[in-house]
Amino acid sequence: MAAAAPVAEVVPGRGPPGEVIHLNVGGKRFSTSRQTLTWIPDSFFSSLLSGRISTLKDETGAIFIDRDPTVFSPILNFLRTKELDPRGVHGSSLLHEAQFYGLTPLVRRLQLREELDRSSCGNVLFNGYLPPPVFPVKRRNRHSLVGPQQTGGRPAPVRRSNTMPPNLGNAGLLGRMLDEKAPPSPSGLPEEPGMVRLVCGHHNWIAVAYTQFLVCYRLKEASGWQLVFSSPRLDWPIERLALTARVLGGALGEHDKMVAAATGSEILLWALQAEGSGSEIGVFHLGVPVEALFFVGNQLIATSHTGRIGVWNAVTKHWQVQEVQPITSYDAAGSFLLLGCNNGSIYYVDVQKFPLRMKDNDLLVSELYRDPAEDGVTALSVYLTPKTSDSGNWIEIAYGTSSGGVRVIVQHPETVGSGPQLFQTFTVHRSPVIKIMLSEKHLISVCADNNHVRTWSVTRFRGMISTQPGSTPLASFKILALESADGHGGCSAGNDIGPYGERDDQQVFIQKVVPSASQLFVRLSSTGQRVCSVRSVDGSPTTAFTVLECEGSRRLGSRPRRYLLTGQANGSLAMWDLTTAMDGLGQAPGGLTEEELMEQLEQCELAPLASSRSSLPSPSPRTSLTSLHSASSNTSLSGRRGSPSPPQAEARRRGGGSFVERCQELVRSGPEPRRPPTPAPRPSTGLGAPLAPPKMKLNETSF
Repeated sequence: MAAAAPVAEVVPGRGPPGEVIHLNVGGKRFSTSRQTLTWIPDSFFSSLLSGRISTLKDETGAIFIDRDPTVFSPILNFLRTKELDPRGVHGSSLLHEAQFYGLTPLVRRLQLREELDRSSCGNVLFNGYLPPPVFPVKRRNRHSLVGPQQTGGRPAPVRRSNTMPPNLGNAGLLGRMLDEKAPPSPSGLPEEPGMVRLVCGHHNWIAVAYTQFLVCYRLKEASGWQLVFSSPRLDWPIERLALTARVLGGALGEHDKMVAAATGSEILLWALQAEGSGSEIGVFHLGVPVEALFFVGNQLIATSHTGRIGVWNAVTKHWQVQEVQPITSYDAAGSFLLLGCNNGSIYYVDVQKFPLRMKDNDLLVSELYRDPAEDGVTALSVYLTPKTSDSGNWIEIAYGTSSGGVRVIVQHPETVGSGPQLFQTFTVHRSPVIKIMLSEKHLISVCADNNHVRTWSVTRFRGMISTQPGSTPLASFKILALESADGHGGCSAGNDIGPYGERDDQQVFIQKVVPSASQLFVRLSSTGQRVCSVRSVDGSPTTAFTVLECEGSRRLGSRPRRYLLTGQANGSLAMWDLTTAMDGLGQAPGGLTEEELMEQLEQCELAPLASSRSSLPSPSPRTSLTSLHSASSNTSLSGRRGSPSPPQAEARRRGGGSFVERCQELVRSGPEPRRPPTPAPRPSTGLGAPLAPPKMKLNETSF
């Protein structure tokens, strides 16, 4: 019997190197050889053709791959020629697909290409980097309240704030150094100890708040930024932060440096010494959650939306708490504190006369103006004009309402006894106004509709606002800034969009599109034009930011500088030179392009938020996602001009002199005189563009 012939072993999916392989990638047919697809070992194609990955074939027998055919074309050309030809494909998309197919040589080449465009030392605007500080081991010992404390009016109920700061997902470098976890916050959310929650600056000082402690840095002319103070470890997360580093004419002279932190209804205050130490001044209670914490001169102010205000005076060491109407906005002008309330009234507090009325238990809270429609005052901005004659100064106040109205009221020096007069009214917003800014050249308002901004140019005659031609529309745009729907992503108080800057100079918005973004966009507050964009040098998400107007060096020829400070999720702090960016204004494009917006939104998962637009906005200007579509609007300006008419409710006054008389006295002999406005820059034909950009087309909307 003849021996049986041997049968060749058939290995499924294997064939000769020259075999033609037909592919169907996303509906587009490609044909190539087996050798071309498999010369890179352990790739997607070698596993597919060896049978380790199951295949799906179309009706013609071609292997179907459900991927983008446009991006696959340059990848196939790389496998054929070992040369990269992107052909207009975005680098990040090409890198993503190369990683999916497991093409290690192509992935390394694309990563190297990206690394050449980015540097751990930042770009030309990068000015400094402060590493995370050492976590304090010592806990703070609680003790009784310091100084006499009085509470005026009826006691207010204690309730938790609905703006409790959230946190970011992963712990930073500082958090990994901890031996124990931080206690849960009053809101019940876990906290990340190593994340920068808040950052603020004043002159040559910076205060940075982490979850359970804060640190202060001071700029020294020769050695740069130096850590001069670190607080003990606290029991609860820090929610508000305030710093005052220099008060002209203060009780302690140049040594009036204080930093305050608030958590819940408790406020802690420290005194700072220039040599690098600090001492606790006291612990004060507001009785309700602190919504805003700031200094007016050397007076510490704490306010709550429930209608309670607390003031600590540095001279008398006295803490005073008093009830007013529910507070929805505030602003300070010199030693005057103005409060916008939900009943449509604007009140002012004469902080300078505060020590004289201790026995009366009275903060000298007086009504200055009442809105004609009695809408809640949700945004407030005060501008003191420079003195132009012996008659005194104009006081100009712009405010926004819960119905979306924008009004400007003025106080004439000649009409001391009649209170402020209504000057202009704009009804261009359909959502509550959450921010407003009146400066030397512009009027800027922001509403709750995804931070929709409307701006007007202000005409002045001898420093005073003029009715001819008055305020003319300038631009319309949006500063899209999304918050995390689950309450994670950083402290909302540390992500204020602005505007930042002196009122006699160009101001800017800071835009962070998504909570986990590591890139910020700096845009002019007047037109929305992009000044620059910065990206964290260490790749960590940005969790807090602010703008610091820093004093110039004592050396000849130096000038004040403007810096953007960014706090990162890993606890570090980066600094960016905005003065250089403003000098090169005009070289960057406008707002975010569609590609940049999509790149930012890819970092998070969007979820709609069902909320009533009729409700009052939260103190934070950042908005949750309601709609990303922005269409050009043809809504006309409903402005109203005319001769000033007296308000319906005349201001009540206490003590000697009216509000305008005290403002005039403040300008003449106040502790911090206002510097004259910077003259308008002349257009230049050289390389540097003028600071005043050309007017944009009306109703132009951008992201």
